[in-house]
Amino acid sequence: MKFCPDCGKPLTTRLINGKERLACDTDHCQFVHWNNPVPVVAALVNYAGRYVIARNTQWPQGIFSVITGFLEQKESPQKAIVREVAEELGLVASIKNFIGVYSFHEQNQIILCYEVEATGELVINHELAEVKQLSPQQLSEYDFSPLYITRKIIRDWKKI
Repeated sequence: MKFCPDCGKPLTTRLINGKERLACDTDHCQFVHWNNPVPVVAALVNYAGRYVIARNTQWPQGIFSVITGFLEQKESPQKAIVREVAEELGLVASIKNFIGVYSFHEQNQIILCYEVEATGELVINHELAEVKQLSPQQLSEYDFSPLYITRKIIRDWKKI
């Protein structure tokens, strides 16, 4: 972001509340870009007794994770995860457990993760290159490197 969305003037880095932030360069405009984290939902999908993990089309071969997506305006995290499972896997999901909240600093995201039960016919959409279906034991042993957030999610899921 280079320009103020309110008045169009250039933004500059200023010390505000003890942190460097982008802010409007004029005295009359009070805009500050707080750069708050973006909420993201994630689902560990249980489908017919196996857990579905997926590889995004933009990721290298061998990199798999749980199903994730952004919340839409005025959408609850619970509705968002049910929607994402339907969009990405073609499945009908119901929430089983809340697994946890995870800070993903590299992408400036807060991830809210749920375990869901899913039914229907598994059909992946254009965002996914492939899926794997793993037994609970295989999921526990799967190497999610370099996705440390997914490793944390699986670790926390095993404690439920």
